[in-house]
Order: sequence, then C-alpha cells, then structure tokens
Amino acid sequence: MEKRWISLLAENEVGVLAGITGLFSGKSYNLNSLTAGPSEDPSIYRVTIGLTGDDRTFEQIKKQLNRSVEVIKVMDFTGIPVHLKELMFLRVSGCSQQDMTELFRLSQVLGTLVIDYGPSAALLQSVQTERKNDDLVSLFQSLFPGRIEIVRGGSVGTEAISLRGE
Repeated sequence: MEKRWISLLAENEVGVLAGITGLFSGKSYNLNSLTAGPSEDPSIYRVTIGLTGDDRTFEQIKKQLNRSVEVIKVMDFTGIPVHLKELMFLRVSGCSQQDMTELFRLSQVLGTLVIDYGPSAALLQSVQTERKNDDLVSLFQSLFPGRIEIVRGGSVGTEAISLRGE
C-alpha cells in the first residue's frame, strides 16, 4: 500500500464533489486528502485527491472516476514530476517569553510564518509538502508537548514544468 495522488477536472455543479467522495466511501477506499477549488474556468473545478492503496485498487479508482459523467479529465501523478503543497496551521499555547523567542527563530529556520501571536501563544502557517509538515508536527510535539493544535488542509498539486517536482 502506498500513497498516491490524482488530480482531476470536474464540472462545477451541485453534488459533483459528493459523488466523487461517495465513490470512495461506497467502495471502502482509503481517502486521505481531498481539496477542490475553481480552476481558470469557473465552471470547472480542479480536485486533488490523496489516497492509499495497492496498484489494483488505484487502477479501479481511476477507471471509476473516468466513467463519471461530470469528470472531464483524470490525471495520475504517480511517477511524474509534480509540485504538491499542503497548508497547515500550527498553534502553540502556554508559551513563556523564551518559548516565543524560540518559535520566531524556528519559524525563520523552518520556512514557516508566524501569522498571529499574543503574550503566551503563537500561530504558525506552513505551506510545504505533506512530508515536511509531518516532520514539523513531530518536531513541535517534541518541543512543546501537549501544547500544540494542528489544522491541515489537503495538498494541492500540479504537474511540474521541468523535471524538478517536489
């Protein structure tokens, strides 16, 4: 079982996203992440789906998505250079002045932004790969145990123009 990514273009109509997610729940597929938003054409949504499955299951999912009338195009991101980024907010509470200084330093080093803060809490924003965000969560859990809150959105992705994806 490995993590896979699919991007698709679908009609921007009521119920289309529910139909796509229904495909996953109806077949007991493991849907890890789903993000959707309007594309350059407001009548078309771009959907990025992260899932875990074996080759056979993955092929079934792609075929079923391709059969959907509302789905215009399905793109398999397996084995091609792509850019995938995930938005994550990380709140650290119960901070001393020393903790706050460390949070600002870490934010600079780790490529995050401190987007809000108060006397004893800070809110960081990270727009990085899912793996890098996983690493950030692990680090912050070890540095500030029991004091972090995490909000993660699904990854969005597009094919790389050059051979350098991330």
